[in-house]
Amino acid sequence: QVQLVESGGGLVQAGGSLRLSCAASGRTFSTFDMGWFRQAPGKEREFVAAIGWSGRSTVYADSVKGRFTISRDNAKNTVYLQMDSLRPEDTAVYYCAARRSTLVVHTTSPMYDFWGQGTQVTVSS
Repeated sequence: QVQLVESGGGLVQAGGSLRLSCAASGRTFSTFDMGWFRQAPGKEREFVAAIGWSGRSTVYADSVKGRFTISRDNAKNTVYLQMDSLRPEDTAVYYCAARRSTLVVHTTSPMYDFWGQGTQVTVSS
């Protein structure tokens, strides 16, 4: 079992930056692939970024590629999402998710087993 707690959300103007953190419980963090997803009001949850257990493999949604960076610190049991050049359309609740590592870093929410409670990100125009 893994418990995930997100932090770092807030209100920011368009063009600004935020850094989300997701702290995981347990001593097996380094065996999990980690993902970030987001859900805007009235929309389905969508993939944002994911990272393999070692940090060497990363995947991004086209909508955030070049603006967002996912990283992890296995010594701190934490995964990060650095969000730069934020746009109003990035406004959503952002969720951290975990799944036991496999050969492929997955980008669909049903493939993830553990979820955080979410953190709100609001980008004003």
